[in-house]
Amino acid sequence: MSPIRAAAALVLPFAAALAGLLAPADPARAQAAGAADLAKKLSNPVASLISVPIQTNYDQGFGPADGSRVLTNIQPVYPITLSADWNLISRTILPVIWQEDIAGNSGVQFGLGDVVQSLFLSPAEPGSNGVIWGVGPVALLPTATDDLLGSGKFGLGPTAVALKQFGPWTLGFLGNHIWSVAGEGSRNDVNATFMQPFLSYTTPEAWTFTVNTETTYDWGSESWSVPLNAVVSKVVTLGAQPVSLFAGARYWAEAPAGGPEGLGLRIGLTFLFPR
Repeated sequence: MSPIRAAAALVLPFAAALAGLLAPADPARAQAAGAADLAKKLSNPVASLISVPIQTNYDQGFGPADGSRVLTNIQPVYPITLSADWNLISRTILPVIWQEDIAGNSGVQFGLGDVVQSLFLSPAEPGSNGVIWGVGPVALLPTATDDLLGSGKFGLGPTAVALKQFGPWTLGFLGNHIWSVAGEGSRNDVNATFMQPFLSYTTPEAWTFTVNTETTYDWGSESWSVPLNAVVSKVVTLGAQPVSLFAGARYWAEAPAGGPEGLGLRIGLTFLFPR
């Protein structure tokens, strides 16, 4: 089975079911929201917008056997209204992974990776200076179906996001730090900082151009992972369902020994459910 077919076989049924569960009862609201407004909200990680991004990444150049990986992240975002002034934003990352010879001649692995669950407490409206922010906990859940697909550790830590939207621009930063607190004693501890500065520009036609990094520093191995991403997205309507289609490229400016090298690809779509 090819990597793309393997990922699709598991991802698509799950994503369709999840999208159905998260969909609000009144589809007319989705049609009423403007595409450009939805595109702008998508640039805000703590927007009050139900969404289900399905993001597929292809990377290569792993280890001495030049291994490759197809990583599909299913990333449901669900805002909960706590009061007139505060929201709680749930952001989940469920990785579905196909990889081959990722660690020398290690063969093929296909299955789930470790889930990352974040919760952000965020004001319902921007502050007087226009800054939007959110803070909360992040958890690493050892859900991987193979040792080579996850850490074998349960982790906890803080996460935060801050951004400002001015005109068509969005400038912001999202970060977290995870320490392992339990798990398999034979596996390496998790002690990692994630940093994601991002800049996006949204047009009146609902096109969005985004550049970011998704940098991780591993304090245990003292190594950096620094992919530089450039992505173009467009909000469209398929029937009555608004979706954002996106595609882009990434370049690995830095990676751990045996990590990915050179160029990678990113494609996907995001189901949108305006409230």
